[in-house]
Amino acid sequence: MKKILYTSLFIAALVSPKINAQYQPKNISAEDFKKAQQWTDRTYNSLSQDEKLGQLFIVALYTNKGEDYINQVRNIITNDKIGGLILMQDDAAREINLVNEFQQKSKVPLMIGMDAEWGLFQRIATAHKFPWAMTLGAIQDKNLIYQMAAKIAEDCHRMGINWDFAPVVDVNTNPDNPIIGNRSFGSEVDNVISSALSYSNGLQDHNILAAIKHFPGHGDTSTDSHLDLPVVSHNLDRLNSVELAPFKALMDKGIGGVMVAHLYVPSLESGKGIPASVSQNIITGVLKEKLGYKGLIITDALNMGAVANKYKPGELDAMAFKAGNDIMLFSQGVSEGKKLIQKAIDRGEIPQSRLEESVKKILLTKYFLGLTQYTPKNPENINTDLNNDSHKTLVQNLYSNALTLLKDDQKLLPVAGKQMYYVPLEEAPYQTFINRLGPDVVLKKANEISTIPAGSTVIVGLHKDNSTAYKPYKISTESKRILTSLTRNQKVILNVFGSAYALKDIDISKISTVLVSYENNDDSMNATADALNGKTKIWGRLPVLVNSQLKTGMGIDFIPASK
Repeated sequence: MKKILYTSLFIAALVSPKINAQYQPKNISAEDFKKAQQWTDRTYNSLSQDEKLGQLFIVALYTNKGEDYINQVRNIITNDKIGGLILMQDDAAREINLVNEFQQKSKVPLMIGMDAEWGLFQRIATAHKFPWAMTLGAIQDKNLIYQMAAKIAEDCHRMGINWDFAPVVDVNTNPDNPIIGNRSFGSEVDNVISSALSYSNGLQDHNILAAIKHFPGHGDTSTDSHLDLPVVSHNLDRLNSVELAPFKALMDKGIGGVMVAHLYVPSLESGKGIPASVSQNIITGVLKEKLGYKGLIITDALNMGAVANKYKPGELDAMAFKAGNDIMLFSQGVSEGKKLIQKAIDRGEIPQSRLEESVKKILLTKYFLGLTQYTPKNPENINTDLNNDSHKTLVQNLYSNALTLLKDDQKLLPVAGKQMYYVPLEEAPYQTFINRLGPDVVLKKANEISTIPAGSTVIVGLHKDNSTAYKPYKISTESKRILTSLTRNQKVILNVFGSAYALKDIDISKISTVLVSYENNDDSMNATADALNGKTKIWGRLPVLVNSQLKTGMGIDFIPASK
């Protein structure tokens, strides 16, 4: 292995089978900790070798793929004695019923995970959507992120979920990143760390496991790892100061999981084209030995094109375990993977103690999460429980606190009670916004701007598609033309209902007022209208470097006279 990083760091020994899990409830008594260890040892000793191997695997559960698919999952749980499930789309009540069934059938309680970065809405369409991480990164009061994560934890408990595969701690330094982007707290390391710590604590203080991802850092990539293998080609100094910095800062904060990405990082892995997720140099050498991480190490989904297109199911799982992962997520070949891992143990390539180490970490974490006292969940009223006024109030407060005012040269705010015009541009809905602004605002479509009297105040809304976190942020040439035309004779308030990167190639020098709302949905539009009307203060800060004029941390406070 290459000589690599962190020479000033304490070099930790490999985790021994008896070592504590990274996550444990706060203020746990010595007696309770002893009970946890005893349960872990007793349970481990009661398992056959095949059952121990099964604990290493998590498979996907969809409810929109038909009964044959669900029966396949049922058979894997029964026959392969797997350790957990990741819940995917899309019926919450059906998922609850299946989780209840599968938990009752399992000798060892199942770990139930979900990608819920912006809440359960990420997988359950009837749930309420929380803001994307980029939006959260603009918020200055990080306790609000804690409150959000606590609410997500509440929703997870309602569904029987124990592990939220979040937060993303990738530092998004590449505006063209196709897969991270809105999922990152921003392009500044300290902000990513403070935001992610609040998110993680909000989950784990409420007994839902967190997982910081995607190690060793997915923020400066231009390839979607769902499709192919991205390359992170930076040198060690850059990796240490940016990509790896959040992981290093958060590793000793009790965060229970780290998810390893499907990335090729030549500075850390000498083997050509070997993804981090199956790299012993990166997982064992860096994550476990150099950084001394003791929590659960889990692969990113093994069905992703970056690895699934290059390795066979089962073979991929065995490689991932040998590299140092504890859990193989979204396995496509459980039985094959178990056989190959056992063959490696039989050949002496993997010691039995390595299996013991991972399984005991998994079991101890399950105990700390309360899985030994699993109570079946009630599917009744689940959609209402995941989407109600308590969610709406919290979410609108988050959007309100994220709003970032980049300039207000002519002091056009607040707008309440003033005659003005509103011109919506781009491709997404805007009606909620204009309704909330009030009766003094006159709607003008793009083809009607010539009818706006010279010298008027005009709000221009760039409403970008909010249907997924991966939609392009770029503004059309036609929208930019209309905006330029309006600035010649009007006092313009530009409101970006989308990523701040939308401003990357827009000249704002002749625009009086620029406000970034980050997203385009009812909650963000209502929060923005209230702020423009002077009902709430504006004090967010830009979480990303947009261009040479719009830098990380920019933003001015607007505090209405009545506040």
